[in-house]
Amino acid sequence: MDYAFLGVIAAVLLGCITSLWTARVQATHRLSLDSLWVLVQWYVTMMLGFAMIYMILQINGHQVFTPSPNSATGERLALLEDSLYLSGMTLLSVGYGDVTPIGIGRWIAIAEALLGYIMPAVIVTRTVFDWDHR
Repeated sequence: MDYAFLGVIAAVLLGCITSLWTARVQATHRLSLDSLWVLVQWYVTMMLGFAMIYMILQINGHQVFTPSPNSATGERLALLEDSLYLSGMTLLSVGYGDVTPIGIGRWIAIAEALLGYIMPAVIVTRTVFDWDHR
């Protein structure tokens, strides 16, 4: 059941990524709050989606990250907190190193970090292209 949920999460993340390429933001200015709101929504969706992937894999016995030293071992709330923290630090920065991806988690983190770095450029590019088409 958990692996089916992973498929649903992956489909939602893929849909979120493709929506940036296909959606048209109706704005009268080059830089608009609409573009900022789309970017914020994208980051929140990506962070939650990747956190769920980390958490589900960790629950199912795949070691995808080392839990923080302060978290209670095996507690689901602590696992969720560590998963969200790892996802946020991977997506928005280079991470602090206290919760680190291991094994297949490293490749997932690389994909997440890559998306975190290229999506602001996608929003800017889309805004410029949309502006030029008007």
